[in-house]
Amino acid sequence: MAPALPALVAPEALRAALDAAATPLLVLDASTTLVTHGEGEPYTAGPLREQYRAAHVPGAAFADVTGELSDPDGPYPFTLPAPDALAAAFGALGVGDDTHVVVYDTVGSAWATRVWWLLRWLGHDAVSVLDGGLAAWQAAGYPTASGAADDEAARSRPATLTPRERPDLLATLPQVERISAGTAAGLLVNALDPATFRGDQEVSTYTRRGRIPGSVNLPLFTLLDPATGRFLPVDALREQLRAGGLLDADGAVTYCGGGIAATLPAFAAYVVSGAEVAVYDGSLSEWTAQDRLAVAVG
Repeated sequence: MAPALPALVAPEALRAALDAAATPLLVLDASTTLVTHGEGEPYTAGPLREQYRAAHVPGAAFADVTGELSDPDGPYPFTLPAPDALAAAFGALGVGDDTHVVVYDTVGSAWATRVWWLLRWLGHDAVSVLDGGLAAWQAAGYPTASGAADDEAARSRPATLTPRERPDLLATLPQVERISAGTAAGLLVNALDPATFRGDQEVSTYTRRGRIPGSVNLPLFTLLDPATGRFLPVDALREQLRAGGLLDADGAVTYCGGGIAATLPAFAAYVVSGAEVAVYDGSLSEWTAQDRLAVAVG
């Protein structure tokens, strides 16, 4: 199905699409909180449901990225579920084969791009990210809704989403090992902040500090306008991605701590050029837990 909206959609375009109601359209709020604890202790994350109930795009349902859209039995936070389980979870939210999804969050867009990546990994290309999230929607002067009625309404209309898994969008540990060792083509791109990339951040949530050897740093926040939280204009976005090596690499793979932040530069590359960038889902949570694998610092 041809997407009804572009991958990155402005608030004005979303408002027009909602008013037109020409195609099945579902908005998802994927807002999530992430809390850091002590040195070497995994972070915890949870759904910002109360925030959603206070204000959301009218008609939006709430997507629990850490719960219903992650594998509860996975070894690491946010582990990718099996295709059938993930498709069923989206179906329970009202996402069907003919549904165009627009997703946003309130905390920097990486949770939204994670949902974008999850759907595209399932083979569902009819998905967009609201540029700037809820803040941009409100800045455009559009109203918000409150309460849980919109979420309940979406869940009362379950749909069928047929999984058509795209393994090329998911990087595995053996694949990342080969790229890191130089025995396979590719570029490993770390989407975290420079301090975490170097291994000198204030608190590390990973088993060991550092990065995957051979990787380069392209912090996700450099792809956003700090004043508005919206993505940079396409030309500026292209320049940042090219400077980070992401657009010209043969077999680029993005990673972060647990597969969330990594989806934002992958999304940006798709917006700019249609590039299909694989995401290493286990990221540093998996890599640093393997004692046999080296980490680089400095």
